[in-house]
Amino acid sequence: MKTIVINCCLCFLFFIQMGHAQESTNTLKNSKPNIIFVMTDDQGMGDLSCMGNEVVKTPNIDAFYEKSTRFTEYHVSPTCAPSRAALMSGQHEFRVGVTHTILERERMALDVYTLPQALQSAGYQTGLFGKWHLGDAEDYLPQNRGFNEVLMHGAGGIGQVSLGDFLPNKENVYFDNVLLHNKTIVKTKGFCTDVFFDAAMAWTKEQIITETPFFTYLSLNAPHAPLVAPENYKKRFLELGYDEGTASRYGMIENIDDNFGRLMSKLDEWNALENTLVIFTTDNGATHLRGTLNGEKVKHFNANLKGGKNSPNEGGDHVPLFLYWKGVLTEGKDINQLTAHIDLYPTFSELAGVKLPENIQPLEGLSLIPLLENTATNWEDRLLFVHCGRWKTGMVNEAKYTKMAVRSQQWRFVNNTELYDIINDPGERYNVAAEHPDVIAKFQEPYNQWWSASIPLMINENKKRTKEQPLHIKYYKQLEAEGIPYWNPNDMITEKN
Repeated sequence: MKTIVINCCLCFLFFIQMGHAQESTNTLKNSKPNIIFVMTDDQGMGDLSCMGNEVVKTPNIDAFYEKSTRFTEYHVSPTCAPSRAALMSGQHEFRVGVTHTILERERMALDVYTLPQALQSAGYQTGLFGKWHLGDAEDYLPQNRGFNEVLMHGAGGIGQVSLGDFLPNKENVYFDNVLLHNKTIVKTKGFCTDVFFDAAMAWTKEQIITETPFFTYLSLNAPHAPLVAPENYKKRFLELGYDEGTASRYGMIENIDDNFGRLMSKLDEWNALENTLVIFTTDNGATHLRGTLNGEKVKHFNANLKGGKNSPNEGGDHVPLFLYWKGVLTEGKDINQLTAHIDLYPTFSELAGVKLPENIQPLEGLSLIPLLENTATNWEDRLLFVHCGRWKTGMVNEAKYTKMAVRSQQWRFVNNTELYDIINDPGERYNVAAEHPDVIAKFQEPYNQWWSASIPLMINENKKRTKEQPLHIKYYKQLEAEGIPYWNPNDMITEKN
């Protein structure tokens, strides 16, 4: 096999040429579907009953899974802001300055031409509902990065007041939250996941009525900690004997499932499924992998993967990706080729008929359209570079081989010492590095090149942090000038940007 290095200084992927795609007369390119992208937070591969979890019940997502095209080898970043940066930019998160989830190292570089900006250029309306986590300062806000409609919390989670979320959310975490709606800070009523779904559905219905193509980005904060759920969703798990944290987390997941079922039912009622691509996925691996059951310590189901969030192993970045487009995509189909979050930018752009500017950042992913059309005779093997980041400020050089991995279709190379045959050992139980020095050699040099090329692009590493949180300043200014109004998403009172 011949190894081809594409744009070595700026490329996230190295391809091993194995085949070509054939021509298709019924291409999905420029088909301009509406796109609804639902992404949950800290929900792993094992947190769905369709993935084998026998405790939590997710009948609506299970039904969606049954009729979806499923990418069984889809990978993201090991933590939340990095995954969002890769999705929004089409590049590995380090290439756009995101190397952490805090310390302002979560701020996505301002020269990025974002995915919603690209879709806007093709006539799409774009809406974000939930978690942004790519910078709370004015220039970084999603309202200024390509989203027409925004309802968001601050920082990386509701209630993370010390990291920048709105101050009142510390007292009533996940219920009746203060959020930013476009340019106005508002009070809401109800459980946060319900509110985000309500807002997304109301805005989406408005686009359907006006026959406007749209991108709905439903980026949930659940089931991210703190683990808080409505009492009626916790009840069953507490009665089974689970600890409070487990009961709350699984309750949050079942609440997501109910809301996802509401969304699909409404799309059917609005006759929108024939021209809408609906996607369900998660941003990284699971958290809270241990708990207690009737006082005894237990491990929670993790789809037999090693590690969870913030891990360089499979459990850190291998997540579900289910796609459904009624009458267009094949139902109940598994696609087993290695894919990643950076592939979604070029995929959505081609679907929407986007003409990308010449000076755009180099997109590092591959369009998934050949796989969706079944026109890829062979999918090129590739190397995906994974790093958990989060090193101490100023310690980037020391972090090179700490919590890192390189992934190909068959292998996972971890921390520069461990090698796992994922095809035959998906749980990474057997380190076979000693038996395959040739494989390791093929991974090390590309990784070294990628790391060296990434360091100059980590633009947030040594910046002086601001003393005051931007959303705190915005909150107090509005509170003094006009107060904080209540807002009902079902009314769809849209402020002008």
